Amino acid sequence: MTPLLSVKTLRKTYGAHVGCTDVSFDLFPGEVMGIVGESGSGKTTLLNCLAGHLTPDRGQVIFDTRADGPRDVLAMSEPERRMLGRTDWAFVHQHARDGLRMNVSAGGNVGERLMAVGARHYGAIRAQAADWLGRVEIDAGRIDDRPTTFSGGMQQRLQIARNLVTQPRLVFMDEPTGGLDVSVQARLLDLLRGLVRDLGLSAIVVTHDLAVVRLLAHRLMVMKDGRVVETGLTDQVLDDPQHPYTQLLVSSVLQV
Repeated sequence: MTPLLSVKTLRKTYGAHVGCTDVSFDLFPGEVMGIVGESGSGKTTLLNCLAGHLTPDRGQVIFDTRADGPRDVLAMSEPERRMLGRTDWAFVHQHARDGLRMNVSAGGNVGERLMAVGARHYGAIRAQAADWLGRVEIDAGRIDDRPTTFSGGMQQRLQIARNLVTQPRLVFMDEPTGGLDVSVQARLLDLLRGLVRDLGLSAIVVTHDLAVVRLLAHRLMVMKDGRVVETGLTDQVLDDPQHPYTQLLVSSVLQV
């Protein structure tokens, strides 16, 4: 099977500080990769390099495009990368306000992404927006309400609807349950797991919460000081960690 995403020797530095270095992995269609580590471990830098929000110093991010087969995203033109971000890729931010237009209606937020890929029929756009609000458990009667009137959990679910309405093949998630109450987190995780399964999505999930990757991720990478120190099947890594740092992460969670 051809990898959907193939990352080769990715490196990003900030002066003398190493953000991430020598990161290589393949992600296959329908697979979810979790990336964990403490604050400053390099996981967010890596995610932003993969998603095109940061330019790495070296390496390749090869994506299997629908039309042209595998291509290095870093070598694409800016318009090509923008179109990729509207179609086959999506990015779910930790804070929903970073991924939504807060003064545009819920339906407008979802509809904007459809319009960005060429949709023009108002009735069809509104119908799709209403359908997706239902999929993320938001009452369609709130389609004309602004996100500023929504709870934090609803805002996050709206951000997910906005991102998935164009049926991307790869979703980047940055701490998707961060800052939410435990009960809201559980509901959101259940929703995400169902959507990933039903839509056959591939995803890369960055989190400090091992419970999140336990529920969502097939494979796991553990990062420390910008480097991947352990990788493997999620249950295998969490149940039988080999690297001392991974052992420390797992034991600290178990002791809470």
